[in-house]
Order: sequence, then C-alpha cells, then structure tokens
Amino acid sequence: MENQAVEVEILGKLTRVNCPPDQRDTLIKAAQDLDNRLQEMSQRTKVTNELKLLTIAALNMSYELNNRSDESQQEVAQLNERLEQLAASLEGAISKVKQGQHT
Repeated sequence: MENQAVEVEILGKLTRVNCPPDQRDTLIKAAQDLDNRLQEMSQRTKVTNELKLLTIAALNMSYELNNRSDESQQEVAQLNERLEQLAASLEGAISKVKQGQHT
C-alpha cells in the first residue's frame, strides 16, 4: 500500500503529510485534536507564539502518554498478581480433589 498526501490544518496553516490510505482518517482526527488543543491553550493562556504553543502542547501530550503508560503497567502488574492468586487457588483445589477431599 503506497502512502498518499493528506492536507491537515493546524493553527490556520495547511500542512501536507504522507500516510498510508488506511490511516488517513486517524491522521485527520489527530490533527483536529492537536488544533483544538492549541486553540484552547492559546485562548486560555493568551500565548500567541506558535513555537511556544507547540512546545507546551507537546509536553502536555508527552506527560499524558507517560501517565497512561504508568497506569497501564500498574494494571498489568495487578492482573498478573490476580492471575497468580487464581492459579494458586486452582492448584490447591485440584490437589484436594486428587487427595479425595472435596471443597
């Protein structure tokens, strides 16, 4: 599948980006999300310097990704712990059944 050029608008400026055809809609949605964040941030902070806005937005998005990654790792650790508990419980139940004891 060959990449195709897609135009997205961010802060009133068109930018041409190449992407696979099946990712076009996702790219457009991401660009709209970024533009919305930048517009909102500009209004909220009164910052008009585009480079500064983009830097702050990039830092915010990186922070969000890191938090989500940390949360995901904690959830995986909790699931693994729970699976180990279930496996131990099942092993105990199987052991009792093999010994002729019913739970």
